[in-house]
Order: sequence, then C-alpha cells, then structure tokens
Amino acid sequence: MIFDIKRYAIHDGPGIRTAVFLKGCPLKCWWCHNPEGQGSQPQLLFRANRCKAFKACIDACPRGAIRWENGSLTDWETCDQCGKCAAACYPGARELVGRCLSVAELMREIERDVPFYDQSGGGVTFSGGEPMFQCEFLRESLYACKERGIHTIVDTSGHAAWGGFESILPLVDLFLYDLKLMDDTKHLKYTSVSNRLILDNLRKLSSTGAHIIVRIPLIPGVNDDRENIEHSANFLSKLPSLDGVELMPYHEIGVAKYASIGKKYRLESNRMPTREEIEAAEAIIAGFHLPVINHQPGRTK
Repeated sequence: MIFDIKRYAIHDGPGIRTAVFLKGCPLKCWWCHNPEGQGSQPQLLFRANRCKAFKACIDACPRGAIRWENGSLTDWETCDQCGKCAAACYPGARELVGRCLSVAELMREIERDVPFYDQSGGGVTFSGGEPMFQCEFLRESLYACKERGIHTIVDTSGHAAWGGFESILPLVDLFLYDLKLMDDTKHLKYTSVSNRLILDNLRKLSSTGAHIIVRIPLIPGVNDDRENIEHSANFLSKLPSLDGVELMPYHEIGVAKYASIGKKYRLESNRMPTREEIEAAEAIIAGFHLPVINHQPGRTK
C-alpha cells in the first residue's frame, strides 16, 4: 500500500528522484513528519482550510462521527476510517490516504520519470513509513526497477528482520539508514521501539559492503546533546563500510498533519536547530574521521 508518490524529489538521494512512500511503520517517532504513513491501513485526513461548508460529509458518514460546529468536526474515536466522507467531499478537504498498487501499476508511474533520471543521475527512492514493513512488495518493486536499469535507494529506520535486508541487498544501490538515538531507554521513549535491532542490522549491513549513508535527525532537546552525537559517531566510526553521515535538522513541516488525523503532536514546544548547532554537531562527527554530507534543508524523517 502506497500513501504518496512525490516526483522531482531532490532531498532523497542523488539526482532527480521519484520518492515512493509505503504505508506502515513499527516506529512512532515523536517528530515524524509523515504520521499518516504509520498505520498499515488507509488513513482519513481532514484539511480544514480546504472545507467549503458543503456539509455532504455529515450525511455520508454512516457512524455519525462528523458534526458541524463553526466548521466540520470529526469524532476520531467513533470514526472507522471507511472513507465515505472523503468520497462525498468535492473540494478534497477529506481524503483517504493510502492506495493499493500492483508492482506493474507502480512501475507505470515510475517510468514516466525515466528521462529525468537519465539527465540527472537520479532514480527511485523507497521511503515511508518503513518500506521494509512491506518487504515482499518492496523486493518485487526493486527487482522491476533494476530490470529497467533504474537506480534504487531504500530509506529505512533499520527496524526489520535481517532476512528482509538480505533478500533485497543485490537490488539496492544505496541505503539511507536512520540513526536516531544511541541510548536505548531514550530510543524506546521517543520512537516506541528499542534500538538494538537497528544497530545490529546496521553492523551487518555495513559488513556486506553495501553503500550506506547514515542519516541522523537532529532534534533539539532530544538527541542533539554532545554525548549522543559523540556516541553515535564513535559507533559509526567502527563500522567496516560507510559512505557518509548526514544530519537532518528538525523542522515543523509535518506538525499540522497531526490535527488533520486526530492525533496530538508530542513535540509542540520544539524548535529548529540553528546553523551554529548543526555545524557544531557536524564538527564532532568529522572529528571521528567520518565523511560528513552537508545537510539538506527541509528534510527530516
């Protein structure tokens, strides 16, 4: 199941890329900017700024979960994500996010962008959610891309069975691998899962000689302290193979999405890191003789 396909993506690997976002993720990161991609099923999303007060959604809802009170209000506990309100919403204020595509259907979407790949050295990036959450579909899609000579990237949290990584290794040109927190207790608090599997998979993946860029989301007050940056860099410096390390500064692009799906954003009081803080963290990493890739504005997972 796909929840988005972004064309002309320039922050998801080299060149001009098509970013394919697969639904489902075992992590629940407090700063996630794609919360609509966390669940494995279609997710209802309501954008109040698009509502034109037609009120067709109220009659369309079979569970009576929508009412009008100075605007359209949704009882998210009653809503069962059936999507009937979205089907009745002509302005598109209500949308059921998530659609099932076959590999052949996805490839037809991807192949439209091949001329851009050829000119820029781009390709396809599979992201999410967590693309490994749909490992079989991912593997078949990667195989179809390689048959057509398309450069492939998998953007992963690393929280998946090692067998899944083994099965796609020959089909992936580059892994973008997230490393969020080294302290397991904090990792569990801020992502809902332990980091043990993630670190173990990164060691194994590196030992295969796979091309890997590790991405560290820089979240003020969560993982930007010197201790975590040094601990991360020390761990990475001991890996047998690594193409680079990239810091991904926190941003607020996804904050509004939480209200639109009836969830509370847990980092409400956070801020973006300053240029000085980013450079200081990059200097610490470089001090461990790791290749640092300059951060790309506007991108944090």
